[in-house]
Amino acid sequence: MADINCAVDCKNGCVLGAECPHKESQQQTSKFIEDTSLDTMLEMAAEAVRRKQQERAAAGPKWVFPEDGIQNP
Repeated sequence: MADINCAVDCKNGCVLGAECPHKESQQQTSKFIEDTSLDTMLEMAAEAVRRKQQERAAAGPKWVFPEDGIQNP
């Protein structure tokens, strides 16, 4: 079996069918989508964004100085 890049080759659906190594993940994802309301998914996404913002704020600013990127020959 040739190497398959799922992100590219399976854009319009799985090309491996029953041989797909990610079949279990596909089933779990389908069940999650069927069982979870859109409002709940949006709440989960908003919470993830909020946590990420808090992590960035706690880490403090990251300063980038132009002279650090310049290589002298």
